[in-house]
Amino acid sequence: MSEPLSVLIIGCGRVAVKHIKAIRNLKGRLVLKGLCDANRSAAEKLLADSGLSGVEIFEDYKDAIGKLKPNITAVTVPSGLHFTIATYAMEHGSDLLLEKPMAMSNRESREIYETARRLNRKIAMGHIYRYLPIVGLIRDDIAKGIYGKVVYGSIYVRWGHDDDYYNSAAWRGTWKADGGALMNQTIHAIDLLVWLMGSEPCEATSMLAKRLRDIEAEDLGMAVLRLENGALASVEGATCSDPSRHSAMFTVCCEKATFTMGLDSGKAKLDIRSLGGKKLNCRYIMHQIKEFGLGYTIKSALNPHLGIYKDLAKSISENKSPIADSYAGFSSVDTLMGIYKSAKENRSVTLPLEDDFASTDMTGYNF
Repeated sequence: MSEPLSVLIIGCGRVAVKHIKAIRNLKGRLVLKGLCDANRSAAEKLLADSGLSGVEIFEDYKDAIGKLKPNITAVTVPSGLHFTIATYAMEHGSDLLLEKPMAMSNRESREIYETARRLNRKIAMGHIYRYLPIVGLIRDDIAKGIYGKVVYGSIYVRWGHDDDYYNSAAWRGTWKADGGALMNQTIHAIDLLVWLMGSEPCEATSMLAKRLRDIEAEDLGMAVLRLENGALASVEGATCSDPSRHSAMFTVCCEKATFTMGLDSGKAKLDIRSLGGKKLNCRYIMHQIKEFGLGYTIKSALNPHLGIYKDLAKSISENKSPIADSYAGFSSVDTLMGIYKSAKENRSVTLPLEDDFASTDMTGYNF
């Protein structure tokens, strides 16, 4: 690239801080040109805290896109607004970094995916777990068949939030704009598990509960997915867990090895063992450092958005698909809608869904 790609961030909440840190770490490749938020003071505070200069502030995303014509639009607004803003940005010449979930229905996510294909736009989804160190190396080796057949996998995401978190914004925990523990906190974990296991879901069976939080959607959800390759995957997502100890753990069991990895209270956990119990952690750690360097490995572990932006910039310059692309965004939403539909109808459902299903179809669900 002869000059840095310009970036506009739409939505100046918590996650936007991580976006700015990533952009700053990629100085020379990316440059932040604008911040946009309907609450102007939120954008002004974010800009002041960043210490950056030469960044314009907007309250209307259409004005921002029209004036700046950014190479990349980062969409970090509440999930219920993703479809409208993402579609508008692509139709006006911008590639996207789109936070999860892609949209709040399988129809809208399919339309975003199809629009990206029609207009040849790149979409990098905010599925952060794909960009953590070592994850891609493990996925490649599983895909090559080095460890034999994939047998089963499991994830749990215990990302506790108290009532203050949900009360901080009216849209949090609603079926229309946010969804519950599975849709908001667990969707990128489901994406990672399916990606590691190397096969698409073909059936979902689930149950939802509301145990502690006074929200419209679930604060606890569990599901079993059957994959096209015959493997099974179990899913647990909870926000009714301890808010002081966020944890997300993944296990993939193959014929010749077991991979367990994740985060527990901000600390990385890794246990890779071949058949017979031989530990393979060092092999992957050394491979990661040799290929990507120690500095980048540490930075991307602390802020996976660095990996997303770096990969998106490379995808634009080389005209290739991002690691977590538009299809990944659609597929993960379709799987989540299947999980919700299974709970609502109290039966297993076939994936991908044949009919449209939206999170708002869960309104009035009897927990």
